[in-house]
Amino acid sequence: MSRRTPRLFAATLAVAALALGACAEKADDTPSAGGGSSAAAFPVTVGTVTLDKRPEKIVSLSASATEMIFAIGAGPQVVAVDDNSNYPAEAPKSDLSGFQPNAEAIAAKNPDLVVISDDRNKIVDQLGKLKIPVYLTPAATTLDDSYRQITDLGTLTGHATEAADVTKRMRDDIDKLVKDLPQRPEKLTYYHELGPELYSATSKTFIGSLYALAGLENIADPADADGKNGGYPQLSQEVIVKADPDFVFLADTKCCQQSADTVKARSGWSGITAVKNNQVVALDDDIASRWGPRVVDLLRAIVDAVAKVPA
Repeated sequence: MSRRTPRLFAATLAVAALALGACAEKADDTPSAGGGSSAAAFPVTVGTVTLDKRPEKIVSLSASATEMIFAIGAGPQVVAVDDNSNYPAEAPKSDLSGFQPNAEAIAAKNPDLVVISDDRNKIVDQLGKLKIPVYLTPAATTLDDSYRQITDLGTLTGHATEAADVTKRMRDDIDKLVKDLPQRPEKLTYYHELGPELYSATSKTFIGSLYALAGLENIADPADADGKNGGYPQLSQEVIVKADPDFVFLADTKCCQQSADTVKARSGWSGITAVKNNQVVALDDDIASRWGPRVVDLLRAIVDAVAKVPA
């Protein structure tokens, strides 16, 4: 995702999450595409997208989708990714934008499949008029959404078997991470920071669901109890200090150079339990804002932090 201002970043996340409901129908009823990259698996249909043959010129305008595509072994079929797709290193990064997609620029890559997370600028219709198939991977709100998108991409790219292996490995790794967490008489609390403007994510978001797996309680939940902020409310310093979270997880270390030291220097924050107990956890901004296979790494960082606190 783009490392823009926290306000725009949070708004973008919220819009993407809300768009999931409108796009989920397109991702259902995924057929099996057989194993590996067998041409015999085609044609395939996923939702409204039908491909007569395996795509060999894929354009990805979603950083999460890019990670998924490469994880299932379809990387060699990718000719271009957007300017925010910085993982893996071998992804053919370009100046294409997922936030302001340009149909002419995309079409210049001569793609036989375009993968996007948002239908901005009505890009789906624009590319449709050019007979370019588009698969939407809207922001996940649950791990099942992530698994489904990986499965769909496996079908569309001719890597169904590899996609099944990736999702199984993710499920197994996540199960192992959470099964040995200590039972506590009271849940530990946390604050997840999207940016220094104090935007956060509630338990109803994809990020929030991972913290729930780790048995943590979210101090941001009351700030968006009615869901009007799409799960991404802006908190105040007073609210956070009063909530006194056991953990502060920073997802703004790269974009905004936030750290345990900058948090401690904030007015009133030095007395927060998380600061006093050295439980301010620096996350990788990119991993913390995507819903591809590296969510396992994000959950591992959360679980490792929680495991250090005696039950």
